[in-house]
Amino acid sequence: MIDTLTQFSVFLGNKPDTLGRVCRELATAKINIVALTMMDASEHGVLRIVARNPDKARSVFNNMNLSMTEATVLGVTMPNKPGMLADVCEKLSANRVPISYLYSTTGAAGGKAIGIFKVQNMAKAIKVLESKRASSKDMKGNLRNMQRAAGAAKR
Repeated sequence: MIDTLTQFSVFLGNKPDTLGRVCRELATAKINIVALTMMDASEHGVLRIVARNPDKARSVFNNMNLSMTEATVLGVTMPNKPGMLADVCEKLSANRVPISYLYSTTGAAGGKAIGIFKVQNMAKAIKVLESKRASSKDMKGNLRNMQRAAGAAKR
């Protein structure tokens, strides 16, 4: 599944428990976090976060008087197994869709992972990845058919 998502980049001072307070406020507001990453700099950290309910998350950040920006990112749900992230990156690269950055979950419902991609051309990335899903399903179906045929030939 491919979705466009709202990502917040929240600027946090490098002080004890700043991140904990933000996470507690999100929890108190019953906001589910889809994915996040935290990067540090000498004077502040940057929390990149995708929440299930961006409107409620925005309200929490505003109520805490936190400096933030918003960006649209791609959420790509994929099987949580070796090579899947590489497949997505290679498909985008082969179609000249630069990836500015990415981060991912390591386990979501049903044994899936969610990759969060910041790309320069969102529409092209979606088109490329949607065509990848179709061709991947076709290849799996063809492989199953070949395996069945080979099994029948051995009998």
